[in-house]
Amino acid sequence: MLTWPELGAARPDLVEAGRSLLYQFGGVGLAFLGTVRADGGPRVHPMCPVLTDAGLFGLIIPSPKLDDLVRDGQYVLHSFPCPDNEDAFYLSGRAEVRDDADVRERVIRQFVSERSFEIPLASLQEQSVVEFLVVSCMLTRTTGHGDPDPEHTIWKASG
Repeated sequence: MLTWPELGAARPDLVEAGRSLLYQFGGVGLAFLGTVRADGGPRVHPMCPVLTDAGLFGLIIPSPKLDDLVRDGQYVLHSFPCPDNEDAFYLSGRAEVRDDADVRERVIRQFVSERSFEIPLASLQEQSVVEFLVVSCMLTRTTGHGDPDPEHTIWKASG
């Protein structure tokens, strides 16, 4: 299991492509987050991943999704669909809540800086900072919609 920077050291090509796909819509991260419900079923919601030099994070409101991550830790993260092709970036691994004040400040600062509108910092205080550690990822490159031969690059953590 690697942090985002560790993945970047091991596979800079995947991190660069992943960042590009996660941040393809005007500099704000957008992805679908999948978690495992208490009954074992899947739960999928859109969310805004936050990439910092310290890692891949999310600000998650108190919710069933946060409950899933705290209880089970398993996640999948998938980039939003591209308008002109079927390129995609997918991550899976374990999520961990981070209570460190410096990490929290860095993630919130990055989140706020990515938006073109003012966000009251008090509105972010109830949200948990979750770090997404990476066990595997897949990058898909296509020539457009309906590409009969997409190119998949798959990476998995050793061990």
